[in-house]
Amino acid sequence: MKLLFIGGTGLISSACVELALQKGMDVTLLNRAASTKYAPPPGARLLTGDIYADPARLAGLLHGERFDAVIDFIAYTPSDIQRRIDLFSDKTGQYVFISSASAYQKPPAHYLITEDTPLHNPYWQYSRDKIACEELLMRSYREQGFPVTIIRPSLTYGPSQIPIINGSWQHPWTIPDRIRRGQKIIIPGDGTSLWVFTWNGDFAKGLVGLLGRPETLGHAFHITSDEVLTWNQAVLELGRALGAEPHIIHIPSDLIARYDEHAVGSLIGDKSNSAVFDNSKIKRYVPGFHCDVRWAEGVRRSIAWFEANPDRQTIDDEANARWDKIITGYERAYPE
Repeated sequence: MKLLFIGGTGLISSACVELALQKGMDVTLLNRAASTKYAPPPGARLLTGDIYADPARLAGLLHGERFDAVIDFIAYTPSDIQRRIDLFSDKTGQYVFISSASAYQKPPAHYLITEDTPLHNPYWQYSRDKIACEELLMRSYREQGFPVTIIRPSLTYGPSQIPIINGSWQHPWTIPDRIRRGQKIIIPGDGTSLWVFTWNGDFAKGLVGLLGRPETLGHAFHITSDEVLTWNQAVLELGRALGAEPHIIHIPSDLIARYDEHAVGSLIGDKSNSAVFDNSKIKRYVPGFHCDVRWAEGVRRSIAWFEANPDRQTIDDEANARWDKIITGYERAYPE
């Protein structure tokens, strides 16, 4: 099977590329530059090009190429998608769009999310753009036969990420560092909302299992773990992995958002809601699909990755200052 990954060196896509190569697939990556964290693995062909740059040059780069599947990790807006449709309509038997589970209805009307859960997120522009991308792709599928399969990951992590709520995505070591230094860790609400963490290698098993499958065209799938934790449980497990007791403070999400405008989307429009997924559809299409890496194991793998090289342990000073400011304001209003 001949595959083209647009991106392919990110947190999620690198695991998918690695598994595809292990299965003997012919893998090409279209990428601007090699990632410092996830370099293209041996066996993958690399095309150096910018999907957002000169369309004529890109068309020339892909001239004469045809792929069984194109997997796109870096399309975010309808204009991105229209360029993909124009570029790949005659070059692939399957275009796999990586959307987002944050596109599902917020707040959810039912505790269990399926692929039929409405797509509606009034809080986060990122999610609304992903919804608009899906709508354009499905219209192109119905009207023109564009061969789309939609994937909606939830919070997927790997060695280079420790995805704690209200943490720093760009500097993941910031929260473990606070825990080890005895600083307070904010958990929004009362910490009992439910969440799912999916290891990138487990996600890859679901995605790669869908590639080259004509019966998946016109369908959407989420691919997540079946392990469900509260945010309290997730942070306490992180503390156990670090050998330190987290000093947790619970603060309302809307108060956090008053100090951090980005929390309106990523928190109120996503992580402060319970997210429990019915994975029966992906299991039906990919028999035997199962997520093997539980949070207790995955978070220890991530800690080991950071501890293997101190240069990876970067700290988000701006986030630290903001969290301390939120905590001070909250404790002033609600003194112990």
